[in-house]
Amino acid sequence: MADDATYTADQVDAAVQALSLPGRLDHAQEVVAHAAPSLQRILNAALDEGGYFSGAHESAVRQAAGADDDEQRLAQIRTLIAEEVRLGLLIGTSVGFQLAHELLDLSDPSLET
Repeated sequence: MADDATYTADQVDAAVQALSLPGRLDHAQEVVAHAAPSLQRILNAALDEGGYFSGAHESAVRQAAGADDDEQRLAQIRTLIAEEVRLGLLIGTSVGFQLAHELLDLSDPSLET
């Protein structure tokens, strides 16, 4: 696969729709389970390099944990969790997208150097 591959919005929408079909993710889940420790290291490194674990994040964690009002504390903790999930999803999607390209390149003998 060429590194300059581009996809239209319609192609991406169709591919995302295909992912919702029953059983479509079974093999991918097996592969990811196998690679989970390495993928976790990549995610942690990306979050760290992006400054997610910086002082600002730690301050927000402390603020949420120390909120006097239970509802405020819960809302702040939920926001932090949602933010981390969202970042993990974006980074994970990027890693998965690139991993697919790497695997295609490995399986295409014409791309060997």
